Amino acid sequence: MSLVNLFDAAAGLPDAWNSHLLGQVGTADVKVLRMDDLPVGEEAHGTAEALVVLDGRLELVVDGVSVAVGPGELYWVAAGARHAVRPGSSGTLVIVEVPEG
Repeated sequence: MSLVNLFDAAAGLPDAWNSHLLGQVGTADVKVLRMDDLPVGEEAHGTAEALVVLDGRLELVVDGVSVAVGPGELYWVAAGARHAVRPGSSGTLVIVEVPEG
């Protein structure tokens, strides 16, 4: 496995909220993305997601409940949970998608 600078990987992405697959650990996908203060509409996935904020802040609404995730914190979104990003989310986010099974 190669060394990856997560901040450089996110900064090099052409668009915010467009994740980049870094690799896999078992069946889990590990991705990085750059947040840019803009909201992202509600969505749900067939996989669970571990959302790790490296720097900045992630403002979420998950199944109708507001959640703020700060630097060094992880938030677990269950598979099928409805979630949206609120305005004001910015920084670097690592997403680990974990298939249910």
